[in-house]
Amino acid sequence: MASHRKPRTSVLASPTGRRTAAGLTTAALASVTLLSQSAEAAPRAPKPTVEEVKQKVDDLYHQAEVATQKYNAAKERADGQRHTVDSLLDASAKRAEKMNESRRLLGTFASAQYRTGGMNPTAQLMLAKDPQQFVDRNHLMERLTGRQKQAVTDYQEQQAAATKQRAQATRSLERLQASQASLKESKRSVQDKLAEARQLLSRLTAQEKARLAELERQKEAAAKRRAAEEARKQQERERQRQQDGGGSTGGSTGGSTGGSTGGSTGDSATSKGAKALAFARAQIGKPYVWGATGPTSYDCSGLTQAAWKAAGVDLPRTTWDQVKVGQRVATKDLQPGDLVFFYDDISHVGMYLGDGKMVHAPKPGASVREESIYYMPIYGSVRPG
Repeated sequence: MASHRKPRTSVLASPTGRRTAAGLTTAALASVTLLSQSAEAAPRAPKPTVEEVKQKVDDLYHQAEVATQKYNAAKERADGQRHTVDSLLDASAKRAEKMNESRRLLGTFASAQYRTGGMNPTAQLMLAKDPQQFVDRNHLMERLTGRQKQAVTDYQEQQAAATKQRAQATRSLERLQASQASLKESKRSVQDKLAEARQLLSRLTAQEKARLAELERQKEAAAKRRAAEEARKQQERERQRQQDGGGSTGGSTGGSTGGSTGGSTGDSATSKGAKALAFARAQIGKPYVWGATGPTSYDCSGLTQAAWKAAGVDLPRTTWDQVKVGQRVATKDLQPGDLVFFYDDISHVGMYLGDGKMVHAPKPGASVREESIYYMPIYGSVRPG
């Protein structure tokens, strides 16, 4: 049976269809060309120079050190609050035991009262086997009643104290949880900053890395020259004082790098400073690890804290608290063992060695080492002990 449907005409079979298809193709090609030209014309961000990378990495390390001090502070708070919570829980457990003792005593009295049946004295006298038995029993109940009142009072006091302790423990636990959250946030901040710095460094070519190392050497050399110049000036001032008949003030650096105090007055602070410095120098070569307090690795304030602890002085954990301890000292009057703080935000600390140098835990990827105090901007100095 023949089909009555009209045969389909191809679009390209007609002149009009061919012109339409050609127009669409031309438009598509034009669009591709324009997009390609636009992409080529779009400005590309210039690759940062080695100097810019160095500045950015230094900034990230500085930010990481600030975050490290926040981490140290949060950890110190968390440790203290954890100790408080543990103490409160122990006290609460002891209080609960005292409550149980009071409860058992009240139970004993309740049993005794049950055995008497709560009868009035006349009934007890009539039912007693003899008058003496009634007198003995009545005397015992009078004594029990007095002790019972005291037991009730004790129980109520223990119960009130237990309620108060539970409330204290709950508040302390809430503070602990807040400190732990802050601790976690600070830790994440440190890790993010260090990861970004590593990523920037990983993009450098071998030639760029060599250039970066050269810039670092130049910075170190400039800091050493300034330290040497300041040490020369200090020695000149000391000689002038001696010529003027003033003698040694004990505030000289002594030009010593071995922990000697030169013009030492033999006072307690100087002696302890020497011990702290000896400890710090013994840690040279151990790696910087943020948040570490030894004995195998340190961050900056962890090293100074451990060093002065070896000298018998307990320092706080963070640079922000360490700078508040002891006597403020001018840079020109620094003695070995003094703490030198850096940056306006007081985020770094080192221990003065002498001749304008210090021992410190510098930054991630580096180890405890000697370095000029002029490598970073000085905030101020203190003498613990």
